[in-house]
Amino acid sequence: MWIALPIISLVAFMSARTEFAQHNGIGALPLAIVLGIIVGNLLANQPVTARSLAILEFSKKKLLRAGIILFGSHLTLTQLAAVGWQAAILDMLVISTVLSVGYILGVRMLGMGREETILISVGSAVCGAAAILATEPVLKAKQQDVSVAVATVVVFGTLALFCYPFIFHISQLSSESFGIYIGSTVHEVAQAVAAGQAIDMQAMNNAVVVKLMRVMMLAPVVIIIAALYQRKNTATQTSTAQAIPWPWFVFGFIAMVIFNSLFNLPEPVVSTLQISAQLLLTIAMTALGLQTKFSAVKAAGTKPLLLSATLFSLLLGGGFMAHQLLY
Repeated sequence: MWIALPIISLVAFMSARTEFAQHNGIGALPLAIVLGIIVGNLLANQPVTARSLAILEFSKKKLLRAGIILFGSHLTLTQLAAVGWQAAILDMLVISTVLSVGYILGVRMLGMGREETILISVGSAVCGAAAILATEPVLKAKQQDVSVAVATVVVFGTLALFCYPFIFHISQLSSESFGIYIGSTVHEVAQAVAAGQAIDMQAMNNAVVVKLMRVMMLAPVVIIIAALYQRKNTATQTSTAQAIPWPWFVFGFIAMVIFNSLFNLPEPVVSTLQISAQLLLTIAMTALGLQTKFSAVKAAGTKPLLLSATLFSLLLGGGFMAHQLLY
């Protein structure tokens, strides 16, 4: 199965760079997941060798972390300052609300597992599938939980693209202000580009910067989740329980943002770093897709869909109200 990994990754990566894909918000990461799922299920009856499994796990974990670190090259502190302090407050408010509501609804009201609930919530709150895979190691979640979380985030993240133009026409917001709203509520970076383009260039620019600001917040979010989850496990399990691994790679992401801000790197270097980050993340998402089985998603039932649909509505509706309060 591992032979399909580079082929699918390259197809997804190159397809996402076409004008059609960029105009319609078809990013390399969601496309890699979808293609990986299709191929993985077509090859479901094929035996998975130890070599294939090792390569898929390496891609899904090691390459993902390297990609997230390099993704810091997309952002500078100057860009953050340009959209104002309100955008940072809005992002933090959206993330904290979605995570809190998601946990209460999923665990306490729907009776879902903690790991599955947190993965769905963090994927909705921060940056889609990449956030799910970044959080998975600190939860030691099952592959089924990861697959279900990614599937629901891809579905509702795509659905959001059709909602933003309609909301813009009834919102009476300026394109600049609406771009900030898009960035604070959309799931994926590529979707921020597409949704912003549907309005105008100023909306797209603000959407991308605010979205990247949310991506940057993945670092503290994963660290906080790791600390809270470790404390919960310590309180409920025996002293021999294994420690939850800390996501040290998020500090690499922050360091890359700072480095990119302090040093005026040549454009070819920055472009190489950004392309490398996108390619590594695409390979990681392909590996995830290849390990996602329809049977696992079906077995999860309707609760994950209900949770994701609620968080999707909260992002669009609650995010708009929070935007109005701050702006």
